Amino acid sequence: MDIKTKFAECLIYNIRDDGTPQFLVLKRSPDIKIYPHIWQIVTGTIEENENAYECILREIKEETGITPKRFFIFPKVNQFYSPYDDSVNLVPVFIAEAANETVSISEEHSEYFWGSYDEALEKIFMLTQKEILTYFNGFLKNKELFKTLIEINI
Repeated sequence: MDIKTKFAECLIYNIRDDGTPQFLVLKRSPDIKIYPHIWQIVTGTIEENENAYECILREIKEETGITPKRFFIFPKVNQFYSPYDDSVNLVPVFIAEAANETVSISEEHSEYFWGSYDEALEKIFMLTQKEILTYFNGFLKNKELFKTLIEINI
């Protein structure tokens, strides 16, 4: 069995004018083979000669049209088992702050939704992505903890 890192994930958020955070979730297209119709955060496949953060920046642009205002490495790695190639996959996680709510989704998704923590948590299908949202929400509530995130200048 192999251990691989061929995917990356990113939670996108912004801060409303009243100071409250909102989170972006995307609904997978009905034409997608794996998990059609589920709500998720941005996910992507790392291409050859691309590192994980380059991959997710590309995927953010392709899937949402967003150019992040700020971009962070998040101290969490997701994982899943793939029966297709008998591999365990480790998935680096990133956080992106959007400058505004303007989204332009790709054909990979049929809808998008900006919502509160509770609204986003209710929509997201994957438990591991719910955990990312919950964990990051704690960083937003604790300014000292938030300062510990590693920001990548883009």
